[in-house]
Amino acid sequence: MLQNRCIRIVSSVFNGAPLMTRRLPPGRRMNALERVISNNKAAEELLRSLQEEFKALKNEKALRRIEELKVENDVLRKQIESARQQLIELETRNGKKQIPVPGQVAATVDVTPVVVKVEQSLKAEQPAVQQKAAEGKQQKEKKPKKDKPAVEGKGTAAAGAASAAEEPPIDVGRLDMRVGKIVEVSRHPDADALYLEKIDVGEPNPRTIISGLVRFVPIEEMQDRLVVVLCNLKPAKMRGILSEGMVMCASTPEKVEVLAPPAGSVPGDLVHVEGYPRVPDAVMNPKKKIFETVAPDLHTNEQLVACYKEGPFVVPGKGQVVSQTLKNVHVK
Repeated sequence: MLQNRCIRIVSSVFNGAPLMTRRLPPGRRMNALERVISNNKAAEELLRSLQEEFKALKNEKALRRIEELKVENDVLRKQIESARQQLIELETRNGKKQIPVPGQVAATVDVTPVVVKVEQSLKAEQPAVQQKAAEGKQQKEKKPKKDKPAVEGKGTAAAGAASAAEEPPIDVGRLDMRVGKIVEVSRHPDADALYLEKIDVGEPNPRTIISGLVRFVPIEEMQDRLVVVLCNLKPAKMRGILSEGMVMCASTPEKVEVLAPPAGSVPGDLVHVEGYPRVPDAVMNPKKKIFETVAPDLHTNEQLVACYKEGPFVVPGKGQVVSQTLKNVHVK
């Protein structure tokens, strides 16, 4: 519509001032010039009017768009608030505490129904929670308290002191010595100086033990003999065969005698040392060097009795452990 009006205005301007094809008298020329000026003024006024109309139309469209955007923003705001309230409800049900943000404007949406639902849900769940708590408390009361493990990097000194206090002192009480019976003996297949023995120490199966006694004790004297066996050494291979203990002997560089349990002893009898409680390790840790610490104080006394320091080896109720002829020598 505006385009058609502009075309008509331009046409009227040029139609009102036709081109001069011949020389006109001065009066006629003045009249034509006045018409052109008049038409130009009218065109300018019309153009200003059109510009005003354009501005008005633009403003009107802008205002309409602004109103539309306001409506859309209101809809989006309500949707966001609804989603936020749903999120709050879910978090509250799952026990997540809601912390108000300082300076935040309170929501305009009514959240009372949501709060009521959450409170009802919590009240419904409360008896079950209380019952579980009571059951847990009863179970804790029934269970014996256990020492908490030391946290790595914390309390190391305290933990070390506690373990040192609990661990028995390193003495002969840490050795597991028992009476054993040699039920089978032969030469080691790969070592001429070693016997390969099967010894009953009161366990379901005999232990395999290797002893370097070939040079000192004839094989006939080894068969069916009662001996004292150190049972909690860490098993070790000797020339390819695993040895599970050691036969205790009185020893000098020139002579070795197998210690003899008292009469009436049977395989599995425990050997004690008077004055030292028997608290043997299951298997002695080689790093702690328990046997190496105890060994220098193992010996026979003047009466041929095997001793640790001044305490004799005994099988309770049956007697003392002795050597045959060696007195005041090391036991190993």
